[in-house]
Amino acid sequence: MQKNAKTPRSHRRAKWIGGIAGLLAVILAAGLLLWPGQGALSGTAQALSTVERPETVPYPQDADYFKEDGSFDDEAYSAAYAAWLASRPAQMDEAQRQSLADFITKSVPVLLQGDGTGNTVYSPLNVYLALAMLAETTDGATQQQLLDLLGVADLESLRTEAEALWRANYIDDGQSASLLANSLWLNEDVSFNQSVLDSLAKNYYAESFQGTMGAEKTNKLLRDWINRQTNDLLKGQTDGLELSRDTVLALVSTLYFKAAWQDEFNQALTAPDTFTNAEGKAETCDFLHESDQNTLYRGSQFTAVEKPLQNGGGMWLILPNDGVTTDALLGDAALTQFLLANGAWEDADYAQINLSLPKFDVTGEADLRGGLQQLGVTDVFEPGTADFSPLCGTASDGLYVSKLQHDARVLIDEEGCTAAAFTIASVEATCAEEDLEEIDFTLDRPFLFAITNADGLPLFTGVVNTTA
Repeated sequence: MQKNAKTPRSHRRAKWIGGIAGLLAVILAAGLLLWPGQGALSGTAQALSTVERPETVPYPQDADYFKEDGSFDDEAYSAAYAAWLASRPAQMDEAQRQSLADFITKSVPVLLQGDGTGNTVYSPLNVYLALAMLAETTDGATQQQLLDLLGVADLESLRTEAEALWRANYIDDGQSASLLANSLWLNEDVSFNQSVLDSLAKNYYAESFQGTMGAEKTNKLLRDWINRQTNDLLKGQTDGLELSRDTVLALVSTLYFKAAWQDEFNQALTAPDTFTNAEGKAETCDFLHESDQNTLYRGSQFTAVEKPLQNGGGMWLILPNDGVTTDALLGDAALTQFLLANGAWEDADYAQINLSLPKFDVTGEADLRGGLQQLGVTDVFEPGTADFSPLCGTASDGLYVSKLQHDARVLIDEEGCTAAAFTIASVEATCAEEDLEEIDFTLDRPFLFAITNADGLPLFTGVVNTTA
């Protein structure tokens, strides 16, 4: 049975719980350079610009539509709900969606690979936006390699794509939250090309700050900005975040996403069980359980089910077949085809699914340089080849990205899921009722997951090789 459309979901607001948050921070650190343009400000970091982010219509709260006599005003609620529905983010057009889909197809098998035993987590949307901002600061072959990977012809096309990503993913209506924010942090001892900053402010809603790099007050302001944008979900990771005194420019991009399960797991059914990790060792952890009518999807090397989220997206749970490792599955082209199919998959059966899912809190850490070089982005990592001339003209000679680290965390429980990610890139010089088949879907060994937005595109992907 092919699933052509997702089951309609209730428009009434369920309890607000759980969440998904993503942080992508790109830190560009370099030796002291002089840039043409605006003079520097003294003291610790000061704001040079602010931006107005999109506003969305609040989700109608049931409590606001009870009349004095205690009856519910269905007409007023329906009108408010219609206004909220009309305000939902527009989806990307087919060409824009294809650009991101192509990036996901190329990058997930490479950037989600690990050592085969540890967990990995990767946010395609975060990395896409980080590389897009990086492309704005480069030129020549360096920039072209980034544009090729991002699937766009030029900067104007990239800016159109970035606008579409904002439009499709930015929402804050009281039911769901998907918030993007960007900022630039500039060394007070250098001047800079204002037109580049203006372009980033216009096309990426990027605020600009300038101050004393390496000063604790500047570092605290940076940490506070990130924590504010991500609702403190990454406070543990940002506690040690600081810019060195040699930093010339820091680009920071954040993604905060929050949604509850459409239907919570019954906490009374949570019970300890055994998970066999990638090394064949038994681990005891709590498993979430539910039995519900759902669709089971099959690929040549995997089976999968979706756990819906209230925002219209969901979490795909993808179990490799016996004898297939998670890394081997990442090499199967059918996997990314499935992730982008949004449920439109030929080999699928509607059944009574008995889902058993370990409560997990997984983290991943990877240096993306090797993966990006495999994907054709090489010049930005080569001293004497990388071209950062849009920022500093001929003074960019010798600059290169020496490190591009992507860290992420995803955890789930009965109520929902929470996730966070950051990347640091350092630039240096030198259903009808019927009798249904009953299927047990038990994730008691390594598996993959993907968290999607309402458009069905993966925001987070991950491998759970161990629950320890």
